[in-house]
Amino acid sequence: MMSEVLPEFTSGAFALLVTAVLAYLLGSVPFGVVITRALGLGDLRKIGSGNIGATNVLRTGNKGAAAATLLLDAGKGGIAVLLARAWVGTDAAQVAALFSFLGHLYPVWLGFKGGKGVATFLGTLLALAWPAGLAACATWAAVAAISRISSLSALVAAALSPIWLALLGYAEMSLLAVLLAAVIFQRHSANIARLRAGTEPKIGRK
Repeated sequence: MMSEVLPEFTSGAFALLVTAVLAYLLGSVPFGVVITRALGLGDLRKIGSGNIGATNVLRTGNKGAAAATLLLDAGKGGIAVLLARAWVGTDAAQVAALFSFLGHLYPVWLGFKGGKGVATFLGTLLALAWPAGLAACATWAAVAAISRISSLSALVAAALSPIWLALLGYAEMSLLAVLLAAVIFQRHSANIARLRAGTEPKIGRK
């Protein structure tokens, strides 16, 4: 049963190690910080929640900057997965997904203080298994449209991602999705407390 939710590792240890390091470095690029500074919007870490992701960029009032951050944060995870799959193998793709995600959460360029990983998570999922990735993105969009709460949308999308993978024929990736979803929940502990208290801010609130 466990073998059904684990990838089959066939690549060499050195290739997987190099994949992990390069994926981490790519995931560490803090696009939200780079974009807000380039546009003269200030230090993102001193704005709103201090998070480096697209939701906090949106609090600057610049929707274009937020959209660019979202796409780039998702793209760095997706690109890491696609390159690892093309150059090494399918097992390396899951390694790249994990370490690009960790790079966003703990970026070396920002003293290991990063974001919450939702966009990067969705980007890796789209690259790993696009039908499940689309289902997760649709889940996020549906919850966001109803609740107007980004954190709730992220939590529901992350929680359902292992189920989407299993239902759509990618069960060997389910364990990875469970691990990443658990980290997302941990990173959203303060948001969960505010959701319970009814004080979580809506999308777009400065």
